[in-house]
Amino acid sequence: MNRPKKKIWNGNVRDAALSILMEVNNNQAYSNLLLHRTIQNYGIEAKDRGLLTELTYGTLQHRMTLDYYLEPFVRGKLDKWVRELLRMSVYQIVYLTKIPPHAVVHEAVEIAKRRGHKRIAPTVNGILRSVLRKGVRSLEELEDGIAKTAIETSHPEWLISRWVEEYGEEEATAMAHENNNPAPMTLRVNLTKTTMTEAISMLESEGIDVRQGEVVPECVISLSGNPAATEAYKKGFITIQDESSMLPVLALDVKPGMKVLDMCAAPGGKTTFIAEQMNDKGQVLAHDIHEHKMALIEANANRLGLSSITSKSGDSRKLLELYEQASFDRILVDAPCSGLGVIRRKPEIKYNKTELDFDGLVTIQSDLLATARELIKPEGIIVYSTCTVESAENRHIVERFLERHTDMEKVSLMKRLDNEKLVIKDDMLQVLPQHFGSDGFFVTAFRKKKM
Repeated sequence: MNRPKKKIWNGNVRDAALSILMEVNNNQAYSNLLLHRTIQNYGIEAKDRGLLTELTYGTLQHRMTLDYYLEPFVRGKLDKWVRELLRMSVYQIVYLTKIPPHAVVHEAVEIAKRRGHKRIAPTVNGILRSVLRKGVRSLEELEDGIAKTAIETSHPEWLISRWVEEYGEEEATAMAHENNNPAPMTLRVNLTKTTMTEAISMLESEGIDVRQGEVVPECVISLSGNPAATEAYKKGFITIQDESSMLPVLALDVKPGMKVLDMCAAPGGKTTFIAEQMNDKGQVLAHDIHEHKMALIEANANRLGLSSITSKSGDSRKLLELYEQASFDRILVDAPCSGLGVIRRKPEIKYNKTELDFDGLVTIQSDLLATARELIKPEGIIVYSTCTVESAENRHIVERFLERHTDMEKVSLMKRLDNEKLVIKDDMLQVLPQHFGSDGFFVTAFRKKKM
């Protein structure tokens, strides 16, 4: 017997968003995963999904700005959930002009009545009505500089300072602003099953407006609709993948019949793209430390009709226990990283990370590369990539690797990644989110010299 799906928190979308925000703040959970789980588990109707997503991401993205707006109106200490409710309400008042402000206040007061004691609702009502009456203070009151950029873009000052030092003030400011824009839905066409023309035609026949990607030939960008609900998706003609994350696979320059290792493979986007680039002929060995994610790789491969992929969980730094030295033609090291290139998709990252987090990651990244060096054949290619914009995890890792291993050399990326939108310097590609509206990503390639 099919049971009806549960209604979430009496159908109140704002209450649902508040619960997600509290889970993110209290347990450092990922907003994108919580949103997906909430929509799936509680049967959020299509008409409400947009608002739920907007409230969750918008409140997270602009948290520091919202606190700046709220500061003059708040006296004394507030419970965490009350502050979050106020942030979400001010976000609607300031940024969502189609929602009547008095309706926002009413909804906030009703949530406060349900969640708190009798004195909370009047407090929430009083603060928000003061905001409506007086308006929020201008960001122009702030003195120009890093502190102002931090507050107006809701990025910690230490992060803005690092980016200014690395990329200059103009690029750092542009990146921080871009991180608060919605991430586009990008799709990869599976050319082992279809053509670009046929895939685009299928999507458009199902009401999905698309345009060609900016840099990857197999990429299209969805402008409307839900591609994951289409027959094109179900039949394995397309995969949802950010355009930047396709670039490491192009840099790998695989050929049919090769033996390829993907050391950090889950959930399988790059793994399946490797197999597609090889026309599903050869061996693709996919490893990931998270055993529960193996099912994602296998499900992706099955949906796309790819039989060349074998997946296995385990610590990829110990793969010399499984494979002989110099046994792979190509190796992808898409390393664990701080994720500071995907802040648009996981805005909580910018608040949860600290400068101390880089040290442990750098050790893991270096160890993975050292293992890859042992496993790659002479003349074989290793691609190192991350979804971060941090030079400590990118350029510095590359420099140290080459200093320690004189039998390795960088490979020119221009053969496979020659595009005016891609900034390649010293054979290293660093994509920033503002370059073409994609995720921040780093890519470089090494060749093992033939001794």
